[in-house]
Amino acid sequence: MNQEERRVYLIQYLLNEESQYEDISIPKNAFDQKKLLRALMNVRIPKPIKNQFLTVQDEYLKEEIQRKGIVSIDDLDEIQKNLYVWQGDITTLKCDAIVNAANSQMLGCFCPNHGCIDNAIHTYAGVQLRLKMHAIMSSQQTLEETGKAKITPAYNLPCQYILHTVGPIVRGVVTDKDKADLKNCYTSCLELAEKTGLKSIAFCCISTGEFHFPNDLAAKIAIETVKEYKRKTSSEMKVIFNVFKSLDKQIYTDLLGSD
Repeated sequence: MNQEERRVYLIQYLLNEESQYEDISIPKNAFDQKKLLRALMNVRIPKPIKNQFLTVQDEYLKEEIQRKGIVSIDDLDEIQKNLYVWQGDITTLKCDAIVNAANSQMLGCFCPNHGCIDNAIHTYAGVQLRLKMHAIMSSQQTLEETGKAKITPAYNLPCQYILHTVGPIVRGVVTDKDKADLKNCYTSCLELAEKTGLKSIAFCCISTGEFHFPNDLAAKIAIETVKEYKRKTSSEMKVIFNVFKSLDKQIYTDLLGSD
């Protein structure tokens, strides 16, 4: 199969799963096909799926990520020893682990084609990620606590693992608890990565955006927490601060450059 054939197969499979989709027709152009496929993957509940679907999906997603362009940590420039700032799509980053800013259900974003990082990571990792998280959360039987971390394989992403953490949701003024919870997100991820034997990790801007943590304060806490952890543990782990917005890149660059 070529990419178009794979995409049409995947869309048709997902449409056939639900009777409510019987009136949906597959668009003719690639852009609308990609939107529909992503939407169907986003809203799909965690339930068994055929191996043939997974095989075709894996081939499709790996090719899509290759086309977007994979960026290796080896190609990045240090801003300080073992510390990096990189602006780009975290789903294209090749390092040991990336961090996903999850919600307390830990099942990914169910909003079709939403712009959050949780949605992007689940989309390009593949449906296996939601199935894995469902198994983990079913075993846990409670919502995930803010500031903790879980680890899963990365499936179709170029990194090896995904660390999932739930950041604080800011409602109005940032409280001391919000700050402590965000700090715990970074510490929990670092500790779990170290325990797993990982040598590099890429943090997204946890709790900014949808969770309304102020960007500048979030960056300050992120940098201070990583440096404190490294100082206390003598860790040589390489840490990438991954940003999507130019605003965040400037904030992180300024903070690290002023040290």
